Amino acid sequence: MNIALQAPDHRTLPEIPVVDLESGNAAELARRERQRAAALLGIGHAHYPGWALNWGDKRSRRWLEKQANPYLIEIDEIAAALGAPGTHLLNISYEWACTTGADRDHRREGCRMLRVLDWPLPGLGRHVVVARQQAPAGPWLNVTWPGFVGTLTAMAPGRFAAAFNQPPLRRRTGLLAADWLVDRIKVSRSRALPPAHLLRRVFEQAKDFAEARRMIAETPLCLPAFFVLAGTKPHEATVIERLENKAFLHEAPAAVSNHFLGPRIAGQPRGSETGPRRRLMLESLARGGRDFDWLQPPILSGDTRLAVEANARTGELLVWGFEPDGPATRPLRLAA
Repeated sequence: MNIALQAPDHRTLPEIPVVDLESGNAAELARRERQRAAALLGIGHAHYPGWALNWGDKRSRRWLEKQANPYLIEIDEIAAALGAPGTHLLNISYEWACTTGADRDHRREGCRMLRVLDWPLPGLGRHVVVARQQAPAGPWLNVTWPGFVGTLTAMAPGRFAAAFNQPPLRRRTGLLAADWLVDRIKVSRSRALPPAHLLRRVFEQAKDFAEARRMIAETPLCLPAFFVLAGTKPHEATVIERLENKAFLHEAPAAVSNHFLGPRIAGQPRGSETGPRRRLMLESLARGGRDFDWLQPPILSGDTRLAVEANARTGELLVWGFEPDGPATRPLRLAA
């Protein structure tokens, strides 16, 4: 049974805000939705010791400055507006599991992307927003959180939809803590973009599916990432598995969770049931599931914070926020 359908009347739940930023950026979003941004930062403070946030914040800012990160100014502005440590650290923290897929739309024109983001941290489902943004390449819809400058899930009507999944922790030593430390050291020495910052740049600059695919596949990254990209034509669906300087591409029907598909790399998967989640996503794409009827275990779990459907050809975007006890918002449906 679909867990989402066991929830109380969705009409009693809050709506997901749609914020028209026009040419504004993430700092402007945090200013407009300051209460949500402060609440999310407060959740971080509730889960991590103050000394750790202070230390991590300073190290994170130094690293962003050293790599001349294009979005550091925005993070600085958000940190100043919120007046508490944690903004820099939380902007480059990625500890989630996801299931994402893309294939031709069986009922409408084009290609569609199905997406679930899982993260044990509460509040992300309750405080999600959709930002309407303008960029040199055209308008786009960013499914995001006030205070966060990167992009994890978004759609540019008439261009493409895309999302970022976290890959496994690469195993090198046999000890998880040591493997994590090796990865952190490699990241600290890198001058390349974090994956969420690359995806934002893609939505700002890429004019179509082909250009987005090239940018995602070829731009150096500071750490591995999985991307799902869906264009406006039925066959334009690709999973792009990225290492720092290498890419592995898988064409439609395309689905990925949190284990490697192409590279022969030993890894510790993020989340649970990564194989069954991917198989169920492929089945959902094949049968043409929509309007969230595909939100079933194990894709949907107590860690699910966000579910999205996107079709860049039709301009339709569906977003739903979740918390551990079930839906936290009404389902939002937008049309370009």
